[in-house]
Amino acid sequence: MNWNKKDINRTLVRDMVRRYECDALTASILARRNIIEGPNILYFLEDDLRYLHNPFLFHAMEDAVDRVLSAKDEEEKVLIFGDRDVDGITSTALLHQALTDFGIQSSWRVPSGNEPYGLSITAVDDHAKNNGTLIITVDCGISCHKEIAHANELGIDVVILDHHNPQETLPDAVAIIDPKIESSGYPFKDLAGCAVAWKFITALRFSQNELYKQQICLLNVRPANDAYIIEAMKIVNMTEVERISETVVPGMVSITQTRLVPFLQDQQIFVWDASLQQKQLTTIFGAGVDFNFHDLAPEITLDIPALSTMSLLRLKDFSRIGRYRDTPISELDGFFNIFVTFIQRRNSIFGERESRELQLVALGTLADLMPLENENRILVRQGLAAINKNPIPGLSELLARQNLLGKKLGTTEVSWQISPAINATGRMGTPETAVSLLLSSDQTERNRLSEEVIILNTDRKKLGIDGWAIAEPLARQSLEKNHSNVVIAADPSIHRGITGIIANRLSNCFHVPAIVLSFMEDDTVVGSLRSARGFDLQNLLAPCTDLFIDHGGHTFAAGFSIHKNRLDEFYARIARISADIVFPDTEDGGEVCIDAELPHEYLTPALLDLTDRFEPYGEGNEPLTFLTRKMKIISVDIMGKTEQKHLKITFSCGTYKWPAVFWKAAERLNRDFSNGDTVDTVFTLGRNTFNGTETPQLILQDVQRSKTS
Repeated sequence: MNWNKKDINRTLVRDMVRRYECDALTASILARRNIIEGPNILYFLEDDLRYLHNPFLFHAMEDAVDRVLSAKDEEEKVLIFGDRDVDGITSTALLHQALTDFGIQSSWRVPSGNEPYGLSITAVDDHAKNNGTLIITVDCGISCHKEIAHANELGIDVVILDHHNPQETLPDAVAIIDPKIESSGYPFKDLAGCAVAWKFITALRFSQNELYKQQICLLNVRPANDAYIIEAMKIVNMTEVERISETVVPGMVSITQTRLVPFLQDQQIFVWDASLQQKQLTTIFGAGVDFNFHDLAPEITLDIPALSTMSLLRLKDFSRIGRYRDTPISELDGFFNIFVTFIQRRNSIFGERESRELQLVALGTLADLMPLENENRILVRQGLAAINKNPIPGLSELLARQNLLGKKLGTTEVSWQISPAINATGRMGTPETAVSLLLSSDQTERNRLSEEVIILNTDRKKLGIDGWAIAEPLARQSLEKNHSNVVIAADPSIHRGITGIIANRLSNCFHVPAIVLSFMEDDTVVGSLRSARGFDLQNLLAPCTDLFIDHGGHTFAAGFSIHKNRLDEFYARIARISADIVFPDTEDGGEVCIDAELPHEYLTPALLDLTDRFEPYGEGNEPLTFLTRKMKIISVDIMGKTEQKHLKITFSCGTYKWPAVFWKAAERLNRDFSNGDTVDTVFTLGRNTFNGTETPQLILQDVQRSKTS
C-alpha cells in the first residue's frame, strides 16, 4: 500500500491559523484536504444553526408556505405522501408532526407492500374521496407528472418537497422545493429529502412572525475621504433581495439626484446609531431632508450587551461569520449579520423543538448518503449531538433494543445499526411501521413497533443472504455481454425489498455500475441501480427513458419500473451503452491518503477531540488518517469468532499504551512484522466501549517495520 502525505503550503497554514483562530494541526489537515476557502472551512469549524442557509432562498418557498397557510385557514385536509426509505420515513414523520402542532388536519401515507415509488393515482383518488384538497410530497414527487396532473383534475393542489434529480419538464405543482432544480435559488444542491422538509417546516413557522413577507431596509452612512458612502439593503424574510451604494460629496447633489429616493420610498428603514446617521445625512443633503428611520442599536444591545459600545465599523469585525467571507465584509454586511442573529434569538427560531427534529434530519441525511459538506455537516452534527443527549421517543426504544442507549453514537453506528433497521421496514413492504414508531405517543405501542422493526430487519438480512447467492453468479455472467462495464442480475426469486442492497454490493464487488431487477405479479419489473467509480447513472437511464414506466433517483443511486415485455430491449440498450462507458479516474490503486503525521507526544486521548471536530464522517468526508513512526509493539493477539483473521495489537508510544485492531491482517503477523518490532503505522482513531467504559483505540490501515537510521 502506498502512503501519500500531500505537501502543503506552510504560509497558507499560518494564515488559516491566524484568520480562523484554529490550531496548526487542524489547519494542516484542512489544507491537505484542500478545504482552504472560508465558506467551506466554516462548516468544519462552526456548529451553530445560525450558519444554515435561509429556507426562503428557495424562490418557491413563499408560495409553498402560503398554500399551507391557506389550508389551515380553510380547515382543509392535507395528505403527506413520502417514500419508503429512511429519508422518506423521517421526512413523513417530521412534516406530519409539525403540521399537527401547527393545527392543520394532516394524514400521511407511504408506499406499502408492492406499491411503486412515488405518489400514486390510488393515493390521489383516496385523498379525493376523503374530501382532501392538498397533497404535500416529501422525498418524492419531482418525477410524478401523471399523478400530479390527475390530482389537478380532481381539484387537489400539490406541493412538492423533494431532492431528487428533476426531469427535463417539471410537474404542474403549486410549488416545487427541490435544490436540484437549477433555478431553485438555493445555494446548496445536496440536501436530503428530510432536510428539505425541515427547511419548509422552519419557513412555515417563520410565517407566524410579524416580519414574514415584510420588506425592510437597512441603511448605513460612512465617511470616505471628502465624500460619504450611503449603503442600503432591502430584506424580505431575512434574506437580502437588493442593495445599492451611493458615493456623495456633501453639497454637490440633492437627494433627488441619487437612487436613494426610489429605493427607500415606503420602506421600513432601520439604522445603527440614529443620531450619528442623521447627523451625517444632514451634512450631505442639508437640514431640509428628513429621514424616518428606526434605531435598532438599543434593542439589539439589550439582547446582546457585548455590542453596546460598538460602532458598525467595529461591529462588522465582531460578526463571526464575516471571517469566513472570501471578500472583505462591509459595515452593512456586519449590520445584516447581527440583525439576523438578533431576530433568530428574539424569536427562538432554533430551540429544543428544532433540536429534536434534527435527530431525524441526521438519520435521513446519513442514510441517503448525502455529501457531508456545507450545511449538511451542521445538520448531522447537531442531530447526532441531540441523539446522544436525549433521543426522541421511537428512536429511543429502537436504540434500547439494539443495546445502543448510553453509547456515544457517531455516523458509523447510525449507518450500520440504526438506518438499516428503519430501512428494513420499507424493504419488507411495511414502512408505515417505522413512521408509526416515530410518531406514536404511546409507550406500549412504541415497544411493540420497535420489536416489529427489529424482526423485519432480521428477515431482511436473511433475504439479503439468499438474494446474494442468486444475484452474484447472474451478475458475473452478464459482464461479458456488457463489455465488463455493467453488471445485471434479474431473477423472480430476488425480493423487491433488497434490490438496492444487492445492487450496492454488486457494484462494490465488480467495481462497475450494477442493476438488480425484481419481478412483480402484474408483469412489471422494478430495478435498482448503484454506481461505481464515479459513474453518473443518468448516462444509463437517459437513453432508456422511453422504455420506463417511471424512473428517478440520484447521480449514484437510482431506480425505475418497466413492463416485463420490454426487458429484452432494455438489456440490448444497456449492452450498447456499456460499450462506450469510460470511467472517471477515481481509483487509488491501493493508496492511502494521510491527513497528518503525528509525533509521539501528540498521541494522547485528547486526539479524540480533534477527530470529533471533523465529524460527521461519511460521504465526501472520510475519517482522519494519521501516520506515526517508530511505535513499539508490546503485544499481539490473533482474534476472530469463526476464523482467526484479525489482530489485536498494543503499542508503547510515549507515556501511553495504545490498543489497536488490524482487520484481516492475521496472515501478516511474523511475515511483515512481529511482536517486539518497532513499526510505522497508518491508522484512524476510534472508540471501544466495554462494560460501559469507553477507551480510544487505533484502527490500523497499514503497518511497516521502521527503517533503521
